Amino acid sequence: MTLVYLAGAILSEVAATLSLRMAAQADNKRKWFIGLGAGYLAAFVLLTLALHGGLALGVAYGIWAASGVALTALASRILFNEPLTKVMSLGIALIVAGVLTIELGAVH
Repeated sequence: MTLVYLAGAILSEVAATLSLRMAAQADNKRKWFIGLGAGYLAAFVLLTLALHGGLALGVAYGIWAASGVALTALASRILFNEPLTKVMSLGIALIVAGVLTIELGAVH
């Protein structure tokens, strides 16, 4: 169940970050700021539940932060037509490799 909480925390954080981008360019900013606040609140609650379930802090935070960066970059490419260069794609691949390395290192 801890991984479900962590996945929810990641998706909530990405949704909140994308709401921040929408708030920056929308006429009706209020609804986007509500989504932003709700997304970050849900992300922290779900991350807390994942930690409470026994997930190590270093592993949980590493996966949460790195996955959030990678998914936000991909989503911003799709939703906002922002650039995603070969160098940025390499960075995302390195993030994935780093998260896998942390996860493998946590298993004894």
